[in-house]
Amino acid sequence: MVKMGNVWDRTVEVLNGRGGMLAGIAFLTLFVPAVIDDAYTAYAGAGMTKVAVGAVLTLATTVVALWGQLALIAASTDPATDRAAALRQANARLGPALLVALLLAIVFSLLFLPVFALLVAAGVDFATVGNGVAPNVTSPGAAALAGLYGLVALVVLLFVGVRMLPLYAVVLHERHGARAIARSWRLTRRHSWRLIGALLLFLIVLLIATGAAQSVSGLVLRLVLGADARATVDFLASAIAQAVSTALTLVAVVFSAQLYVALVTRERLLHERAAQAEMSA
Repeated sequence: MVKMGNVWDRTVEVLNGRGGMLAGIAFLTLFVPAVIDDAYTAYAGAGMTKVAVGAVLTLATTVVALWGQLALIAASTDPATDRAAALRQANARLGPALLVALLLAIVFSLLFLPVFALLVAAGVDFATVGNGVAPNVTSPGAAALAGLYGLVALVVLLFVGVRMLPLYAVVLHERHGARAIARSWRLTRRHSWRLIGALLLFLIVLLIATGAAQSVSGLVLRLVLGADARATVDFLASAIAQAVSTALTLVAVVFSAQLYVALVTRERLLHERAAQAEMSA
């Protein structure tokens, strides 16, 4: 059984030894694209053009972030991999990684589709809700069912999410496409509860840290720049929160990479012991 404490210790070692290079990759692939997206959101005008361009920027940010994650995994699993080699590996496996991400996005969208259908049946108008108007629920029963289903779907999403933690390491190192999903599921067998605890802890820290960074920085910036500079305040506060999020995401990616290494090492040892037992018999 892989111990999460050992995985965390190895994560700290990698961050201490290769932190500068990993931070540089994270800055260019996670932080900068997200800040550009935030800047457009803060300063662009209203209308369909903003929605369309914003959607394109969000998609581009997601693709670059996935590319960066692959590079971070490559650099943090092999001490002989330098920055250039890590980026080359990420380039080579970006296509399969995008395919896997698309498949999971479709599955999870279908999982939550009944929630939206039930809310529509309950009389919720998403157009007015998006404008800040409170929903007018005409069917409380359908709304309650939507909430119950959504809660169950979130639990399923959490369970599947922890089983997919080494997914992109599998895509990168074992050169799998869609098969990486099944491979990741097999690798994390019998580790679900430990991984759920680790993921919940990370999510709690992420939400608290980014929320506090954005709230506190927004308050200070509002006092310094004044209420008239709302767009600038929102952008700078988002950028500060994004810096915190990038740092924590870097830790999470390195953790997932070390988890993959630990799981594969355990699997290999089990196979070797089984082979030795067969030879002895």
